[in-house]
Amino acid sequence: MAFAEIAPGVVMRAKGGDEEAFHLIFNRYGRPVLSFINNHVRNRELAEELAQETFVRAYRNLGGLKDEMRLSTWLFGIARNVVRESVRQTRKDERKVGLDEPESLKLESGFVLPEGKMLDQELTETIHRALAELDDDKRIVFSLKIFHEKSYEEISAITGHSIGKLKTDLHRARAEMRKMITPYLAAQM
Repeated sequence: MAFAEIAPGVVMRAKGGDEEAFHLIFNRYGRPVLSFINNHVRNRELAEELAQETFVRAYRNLGGLKDEMRLSTWLFGIARNVVRESVRQTRKDERKVGLDEPESLKLESGFVLPEGKMLDQELTETIHRALAELDDDKRIVFSLKIFHEKSYEEISAITGHSIGKLKTDLHRARAEMRKMITPYLAAQM
């Protein structure tokens, strides 16, 4: 869902230390940033922590926001960096021997959802699994373009990649997603 940028006066007030102005920024961009992060980590609790870290960094570094840069682009760039740092840390942690029981062995609730909700949930899970199979560059461009309706220029500012690369990555991401999701859709018909 596309959204309008917040008024520049609010940004200026926040830069000046006005906490209420920063709360307005958080209220405007909190959900889209959380959604973006959740698309990458697929863990709501972790996504919430990383979104919080994103806004803490944004608050600390608001003075570095260039006036000509869009606030949302800047925030999504911070979120992308926070996610990458988290993924790197997770990979380091996975190399360590753990004593905890693997997540796959934990018991789940026996509650069965109504059929329609279950199909929606299955489709959502299929999409998230397919999204997780994409490499980082494709996943980021797909998420920002499709789920957050960002322009190529905004995505370029967030990622630092050329528009040509972004278009290629999006085309390939769409093809890979279609290939992974089509069997599920065919099975439902």
